Formats: sequence, structure tokens, C-alpha cells
Amino acid sequence: MPSKLIAMPDKKFVPVMITPFNLKAKVDLEVVSVLVDFYLAAGVKGFFANCLSSEMFSITEDERLELTAHIVKYVKGRVPIVATGSFGLTIKDKADFTKRIYDTGIDAVIMITGHFAKVDEGDEVLLRNFDKMFQFTGNIPLGMYECPAPYKRIVNAEVFKELLSANRMIYHKDTSIDPQKVKAKLDILKETNSDLEFYDAHTPNAHFSLLNGAKGMSSISGNFYPEIMVWMTENANNPAKQEEVAWLQSELTRVDPLIHVAYPMSSKYFLQKRGLPVRTISRATALQLTPEQRKTLDDIHDSFLSWCERLDIKPVTIEKLTSQNKEYYLVK
Repeated sequence: MPSKLIAMPDKKFVPVMITPFNLKAKVDLEVVSVLVDFYLAAGVKGFFANCLSSEMFSITEDERLELTAHIVKYVKGRVPIVATGSFGLTIKDKADFTKRIYDTGIDAVIMITGHFAKVDEGDEVLLRNFDKMFQFTGNIPLGMYECPAPYKRIVNAEVFKELLSANRMIYHKDTSIDPQKVKAKLDILKETNSDLEFYDAHTPNAHFSLLNGAKGMSSISGNFYPEIMVWMTENANNPAKQEEVAWLQSELTRVDPLIHVAYPMSSKYFLQKRGLPVRTISRATALQLTPEQRKTLDDIHDSFLSWCERLDIKPVTIEKLTSQNKEYYLVK
């Protein structure tokens, strides 16, 4: 297995990337590049491409591959990249797509837990299908993703431990929300001395999860204010920063339900306010933000600026430039 994912000892923030679309609702790869620059300037230490935030269920198989390959090529190995790969009707289909997306150059392929057992099927079915997946995918590094779609399949501590025992899983994105369920899995990682990287998707859990051993965070808040989430991951375990961390955690928890409303459109509007050329176009929803929703996001943007001022964080800036009648963006 490659060691890049476990080569960084520090805590990490890994954004779940959104997908920008052009006016014809096609994937806009030029804006994807600007978005990558933005995330990197904010200090992220990895990318989760082709995920739910990427509207992966609303783009085609070829678009998933093209998008992921573009990100890999543009990032040029600066940070690790993972992407979802468990698409297809059968386990063999899922394994075939996993191989194809791994060939784009990503560091691990992520499995949606809800793809390995129906909602009314027991954990024995899930484990049996994961075992088949392990057999079909050779030595490809894999991860788990408790994705809310097609339905949220939370992996309990016992199943988590069983999956780890196969020595194929190196990444886990947790959406259980419940701190005790999170801690139970983190305790297993400590007991087994596993190299698996554990990321909590629930921003209100950030301080708790990082203190209890999570490798980092991978939440939608990174599509609004990644600088803030980078600061949190870097300082959550710093004894000298606990007062600021507690204050920031309360602020992040306060606004978290609000940024989920009309997501990912809410994120695209917010990033547009920040100067990114991201259009408020989504394939996942045709609805536009209401005036009230825009006002709420405007207020959160003001809060974001105040957080940066209090914590002495320099927000990433985006400058639109023109050269030879071509527009480009300077991210700094």
C-alpha cells in the first residue's frame, strides 16, 4: 500500500469538494482548478474528490473519472487525494469502477457503506459483500464512507473492527454524529494500533473527535471557510489554545445547521461572495436560494470575517485578472 496518506503526522482538514458547473450545467474544469488553488491556499492537507458534495450521483460515470483525473493532474502530488469508487449494480461492477478511478492516480478509493447491504439487510450481508470487494480489487487501498445516500449506513464498532482486520482499509469518513459512536471507533483504532485515518464529517464534533484521536475533519464547512477548519484541526489539541478552540467550536456549532440548508447551492453562493468564479448552478437541485437564505449566508460571511480577525487568520483572497482578453484568477 502507498504510504502517502499516513506520511503526514499532523492533524488534517480534508475538504469534500464541490463541483462547479458552467452555464450549460457541464463540469467546469477551469473553475475546479481555481477551487483547488483556493483550498490549498487555505492550508488543506488532502482532497476528497467525487463525493456527495461533488454531486457524484448527478454526474455521469465518465464525468466522475474526468473530474477526478483533472484534480489529480492539477494537484501534482502536493497532497493526497481520495475519491468514491463503489458504483455499479453488482460487487463486480463496483470493483471494476474502483479500478478505473484508482487508475486516475488517487491514493485510495472510498466505499459507500450503503452500497454493500440494503437498508433492511443485516451486517453479515455487508461484511460478506465487503469481503468480495476485497477479493476483486487486489491491493488497491480502500476506505469507508457513511454517505447519507443512497441511505446512511452507520458502521458500528464491531463491524468497524471486523473490516479493519482485513488490512485493506486506510481511510474512514464518519457521519454517525453521535460522539459516543465516534469514540467507540477511535478506541478500536488505538487498541489495534491501526494506521487507518479517521475523519469526522460533523463539524460540531470537531473538538471532541480531534481530542479523542481523529486524524482530522472532512466536513462541508470546508466549502465555506476552509481556513477556519484548518485552524481548528491544527489547534484543537494545543493546550495553549483551548479557550479560543472552545469559543470557535461554539460558533461553528451555531451556524452548522444553517449552512446545510439548500446545500450545495448554499456553498456555491458563499464561495461566490468570497470571489470565486463558482456559479450557483447545481445538478442536485434546480431550486434557487430564497432572499432569506441568502441573508442568512451573508450574516454567516460576516461571522466568518470576525472569526478570522479574532484568531488572526488571513482569509484567502481571489483576484480576477485579464490578460490577452482571457480571464484568470490569482489566489493568495
